[in-house]
Amino acid sequence: MPDYLGANGLRENFRVVGKPNIPGLTSYAMATGVAKFGSDYVMPDMLHAKILRSPYAHAKVLSIDTSAALAIPGVVDVVLWDDPFFENMQLSPMGGKKSSYLMPEAHSEGDEIGAIVVAESEGLCDEGLKALKVEWEELPFIVDVRKGLDPEFPPIRGPLYDESGTYGPPALTDEGLPWMAVHFPEDPRKVGNVGWSTKTEGDMDAGWAQADFILEYDVNIHDVVSMLPNPEASVAWWSEPNPYKPGKTLRIEGAVSRRGMIANMYKLPEDNVIQEGVFQGGKYCDWGLRMAQEITPLLSLKLGRPVRCCNSRADNFDLCVNERFAHIRLGVTKDGLITAAEDNSLLDHGTPNSSEMTVYDRDWNGYYSLKCENISQRYTVVDSNRGYMHTCGQFVPYSWDMVTVGIAILAEKLGKDPTEIARLNLHGPDSQRDTRPVPSFEACLETGRKLMNWEWHPAGTKRLPDGRLHGGSFRYQMCPRHAFMAYFCKLEYRGGAVHFPTQGPIAGWFGTECFTMIAAEELGLEFDDIVVDYDYRAQHTDEAGGSDGVTGHGWIVKECANILKRKILEAAAEEAAKTVTRFGPMSFPRPDSPLKGFSADELDIVDGNVVAKSDPSKFVPLSQASGETLTANYGGNSPKSAWATYFGRKLDTMSTSWCEVAVDEETGETEILKYLVVPDPGKVIRRTSFESQIDQVIFFSQGAQLMEEYVMDPETGVRLNANMIDYRKPTTLDVPIVDKEILELRSGDGAYGASGIAHNLANSHLIITAMYNATGVWIDPPATPDRVLKALGKC
Repeated sequence: MPDYLGANGLRENFRVVGKPNIPGLTSYAMATGVAKFGSDYVMPDMLHAKILRSPYAHAKVLSIDTSAALAIPGVVDVVLWDDPFFENMQLSPMGGKKSSYLMPEAHSEGDEIGAIVVAESEGLCDEGLKALKVEWEELPFIVDVRKGLDPEFPPIRGPLYDESGTYGPPALTDEGLPWMAVHFPEDPRKVGNVGWSTKTEGDMDAGWAQADFILEYDVNIHDVVSMLPNPEASVAWWSEPNPYKPGKTLRIEGAVSRRGMIANMYKLPEDNVIQEGVFQGGKYCDWGLRMAQEITPLLSLKLGRPVRCCNSRADNFDLCVNERFAHIRLGVTKDGLITAAEDNSLLDHGTPNSSEMTVYDRDWNGYYSLKCENISQRYTVVDSNRGYMHTCGQFVPYSWDMVTVGIAILAEKLGKDPTEIARLNLHGPDSQRDTRPVPSFEACLETGRKLMNWEWHPAGTKRLPDGRLHGGSFRYQMCPRHAFMAYFCKLEYRGGAVHFPTQGPIAGWFGTECFTMIAAEELGLEFDDIVVDYDYRAQHTDEAGGSDGVTGHGWIVKECANILKRKILEAAAEEAAKTVTRFGPMSFPRPDSPLKGFSADELDIVDGNVVAKSDPSKFVPLSQASGETLTANYGGNSPKSAWATYFGRKLDTMSTSWCEVAVDEETGETEILKYLVVPDPGKVIRRTSFESQIDQVIFFSQGAQLMEEYVMDPETGVRLNANMIDYRKPTTLDVPIVDKEILELRSGDGAYGASGIAHNLANSHLIITAMYNATGVWIDPPATPDRVLKALGKC
């Protein structure tokens, strides 16, 4: 709902918030190369470290002979998994329970395992790794999740960790493993490599009985690789004990997460960790640290010198989407109303400690946006050795496309416009039984239809003048705020200026800029008037839980700014009332202030001046309003998020996406003719960030549907294209121009009625459904030219 609860939540006039082309505070540093990322730090007398990686899909280290490596001049140490020094670490804050941080078992090819070589240079580290004599035991592996369904196939998780953290045999029980019990509370089970659960709501029998026919279709989503432009790296060293704080002080650069995580790992008070660097590089919904960013303090502590560990891009060839094979059954009336929805999905659970978004999305999907309340979801989740999906990835928006594809297929079957089928099935703002239209959806739909000159046609019935087949597609989703953390903000009026202290890290959506714009708006200042103090000791952080979290965190900033504003006005009124100026024992008459006689309630801050509301010609510059230092703190939770609370059962801010393609039957090439996004995020905070987020997700979606393919050798389980040459990401020459028409209906639940955009526009099948409309045949992604020709029967 709109921002009724917060200060100025219904503000109509904006001077700063939503303004385009406000440069990022650190944009110049990043554009010119001044910014220092983890791989850029170099310290005097610094050692280098590299971690052994498995050449096998699943293997265990039985022993390592380090003598040849240690004989190489310049190789300082080889740290093995069973080194007692690991007792100086807590467990990884982003991982599961372990008895040791570095494990002797690898669960995918390229997995870190067993040994770390520390040397005077990276080249010597490479030599040391080659000189290690490793005795390997190859273990059974699964890179085909269907193969993992075989109950006779041996469990690939090998030794697991029980609740006490003990390294022991698999702890399989009737209740399932701990993660199953957490995420599959209704019916958790696990046998061998397979876990499953069924979540059923409503009355499925009644839903099927109401239907005139049952539509069945498959939605196959292949795994997609993340791309980290800045290699993960860190440098760490230990200073002499601080005389004011007990224990050693750790300096680390490159970890770029809240320093509390590193402090916890090394059993330190947070004040004993210094991390001044704020640049983390572009990471798409990837919140965790890699071993290269966590291990350097331990190595430095052991060896008494600064240690640097830097991954290559190939080392972090991680997944942001795991495979999913969904078979969907919809009960449908002859008019196109869905009466029952059944989702039977086979999902890749990935390697240990992969994101549990593979199972969370039974709530975070499009089914609950339907009037249909009869929903059954059965997830079969298979452990595999395909790869590691770090943190949340893309399962949330991709799950929505189970509905997108169903609407497209229903449109072809019934000969109806898919936008009308969506409108028929979408429930109202308040519940699945609410039949009223959703204002945000209607606005996004009608705007998109107009800008696309939308005229739906049955599949394979329209050709362009050049003979190519024409197709169009449509998709809707919520503009969610799924970040619902507790937030904190501190603002200071000091030395005549407003200061905003923040520790970083700087994330890709420029959250600090968004917060600064909100503070400036509320304080009657310009963006450049706020002094942003990057300070690793500050409590505030840029993270916010994601780009959409900016709107929730921004609500906290808005409240904090109004607290500071009140304090400034009170101090200004008090200052204006003074008749003398005192210097020690002496006092001097002072001229009357233009604001003399005005109370705080009669004052305001406008354009950087404290002014009298009744007569704006009477003012003093903010810099002269008071000589005091004033501090405002505000923390807690912003208003509840409709998305994170109801998962689509209530609808506020929506978006529509539209795609128009041309398919060449002779070459199999697909051209995106037009791609339009009409989002209603409620309110845009920083337009540059918002528009860039849209461009980024379209880049991601195009690559996943037309180009990117993760290829594995079924015989050995190794990756065959784990590099950015053979694994094809789109380039600037491939990505279409994305047209954007941004609406602001102010119905969100964050600052000023904003919800956000997050990555809800990322999709697995919008382009695919446009190709289906063009050709009349279904092509699973990636729809490369050879696959298009094969589907058309041309090869």
